[in-house]
Parts: sequence; structure tokens; C-alpha cells
Amino acid sequence: MENREKIEQLATWIEASDYIVFFGGAGTSTESGIPDFRSAAGLYQSEHQSPYPPEVMLSHTFFMKHPDVFYDFYRSKMLHPNAQPNGCHRLLSRLAFDGKLKAVITQNIDGLHQSAGCSDVMELHGSVHRNYCMDCARFYSLQDIMDIKEVVPRCKDCGGLIRPDVVLYEEELDQNIIMRSIQEISTADLLIIGGTSLTVHPAAGLISYFQGSKVALLNADPTPYDHRAGLLIADRIGQVMTQVDKLIST
Repeated sequence: MENREKIEQLATWIEASDYIVFFGGAGTSTESGIPDFRSAAGLYQSEHQSPYPPEVMLSHTFFMKHPDVFYDFYRSKMLHPNAQPNGCHRLLSRLAFDGKLKAVITQNIDGLHQSAGCSDVMELHGSVHRNYCMDCARFYSLQDIMDIKEVVPRCKDCGGLIRPDVVLYEEELDQNIIMRSIQEISTADLLIIGGTSLTVHPAAGLISYFQGSKVALLNADPTPYDHRAGLLIADRIGQVMTQVDKLIST
């Protein structure tokens, strides 16, 4: 089946569905200018001046021991305040407004789904838009962090270390979000998986809870779950979803 036929099939599935759930990863945002992690052009392959690999710098232990090195990397590589939603985010927002899309489950921390208008977003790995003082719990927005000139942001009230509300290596995912994600995936009649290598666990394992027959998998590179997809589209998800958007009746 050619890509055009697959895109038409996805549009048909969407129109026939009443309970769509989207499960997405870093590839969802690459067309918004945010690099992913594991592709050839991803964050883990990019050059950086620190002698530590990104997986080490993004760990809980490293953050606590070397917050200056952590924040130098985090600020330069992981914050993209000017990024805008792309065709994938926009179509999902439309489907949510129409009542077809019931939930977005994302491994991303960029907040672009919310920027596009989706309200029910389960952020498995947290968000750069939420930050808090580890001593007094005062909240800080992403703009607050951007406005602090010091490399390591400190609380205005107590001087405590501010950390982003993101799940670092060595930390567990929020179990409430996990349970909600399982519930939504289990209830869906169409599961759209996009922009994820499906290699990061436990997040990737959530899709095994899908009980329906329609799985659409959109990813530029092969994944370990390709054989489970009823519809497999190996292309850039933003472009694909833009084309799907044009095919769906208003």
C-alpha cells in the first residue's frame, strides 16, 4: 500500500472512531525544531562540550551533585521556548475539540500539545513548563527560569535549588499518570502511535494494554512494535497528519 493510500486509510479510521487515544514521543516535535533523542540527528548524537554523556547528566544523582553542569546542558539543549506546534499537534487539537480524541499520552516535556489546544494531556516524563523549589515548593514557570540569569536557578524566597518537574533517569514515573494512561489506552477504539522509537520503558509498554483492532503507527524509523500495527506509515508525522487533516470532513 502506498503512503497516499495509508493516509487515506488513517483518515477513514479517524472518521469512524469515537474514542481515539494518541501515544507520542520526541519525533512528534522534531518538525517544530526540537531535536529528538536517539535518531542520527538526535540529542544523544549531538556534540556537546561536557565530558559526560547526556544520559548521565540527565540523571537524578548527577543533578544533585552537579546542578551547574546539569543546567548548562539543560538550558542549552532542552529548552525551546519559541517552538510552535506543527501539523500533528494541530490535528490532535482539532480531534479533541470534536470529541473524538479522548487523551494524549506523551513522552515529551515541551508542552506543545497544550499550546495547540489539547487539554487532557498525560505527560509521562513531566514538563519544562513546571519548575519548583526543592525546599519550599514555590512554583516557577519556564519564563521564570529563562529570566534567571544565573546558570543554577535559586528560589527567590528561600534560596533553595529549583528543579524542573521532569522525570530524570533513576526516577520513577508518576503512578497516577501511568494508571490513567492504561485506562485510556484500554478504552480506545483507535490507538495512534507517533514519533516514538518505542524503546523507552516502562512508557513503551503501555501500548500493550490496547484491546482494539486498529493501531496506526507513524514513525520515520522502524520500531520493535511495527508488526503489531494495522497501519504503518514510515514518514514525518507532522506532514502526514497535515495531509490527514485535509481529508477529514468538517
